[in-house]
Amino acid sequence: MTQHIVVMGVSGCGKTTVARRISAMTGFAFAEADEFHSEANVSKMHAGIPLTDDDRWPWLRAIATEIDRQSAAGKSVAVACSALKRAYRDILLGGRPDGVLVYLQGSAELIGGRMAARKGHFMPPKLLESQLATLEPPGDDENPLTVSIEPAPDAIIDTVVQRLRARI
Repeated sequence: MTQHIVVMGVSGCGKTTVARRISAMTGFAFAEADEFHSEANVSKMHAGIPLTDDDRWPWLRAIATEIDRQSAAGKSVAVACSALKRAYRDILLGGRPDGVLVYLQGSAELIGGRMAARKGHFMPPKLLESQLATLEPPGDDENPLTVSIEPAPDAIIDTVVQRLRARI
C-alpha cells in the first residue's frame, strides 16, 4: 500500500525541510508544491500579489495528479504544500484513504523572522499576512498531525516521523 503525506502550513513554517526529511527517512518520493506553480503565479507572488483561488485551482490539481502518478507507480510520496484552506486539502487528500496531513503550526512572529532570513525564495515576507488570513487550520475531522515549529528543525522532524510511524 502506498501512502502520501501532505506537510502543510504557511510559507516559512518549514514544510519543505520537513517533507524532504520525511522522504529521506522513509524512502518516499518527494514533491515540492512550489514547483507546480505556473510562471504567472510565481510572478504574482514575487511581485507581492497574493494568489486567488482561481490562481490556485490548476496548481492544486497538478499536485493531486502527481500524488496519483506516484501512487499508480506503487510509490509513496511526501508533499510540501501550503494547503491553506479545507477546499485545497480536499483536492489533495479527498478520496485518498492513504493520505496523512501534517500541519506545521507557529506564530506569525516566528514565521516572519524565518521568512526574512531566507534567501532566494520567490515568496516575500510581506505576503505572510495574506497567508495567515487565508489559513483555515485543519479541523479534528481531518485527523491532522499538528506539530509546533518552535523547537529546532531536527526535533520537529523527529516528532513528525515518530507520530507518522505510530499512525502508518
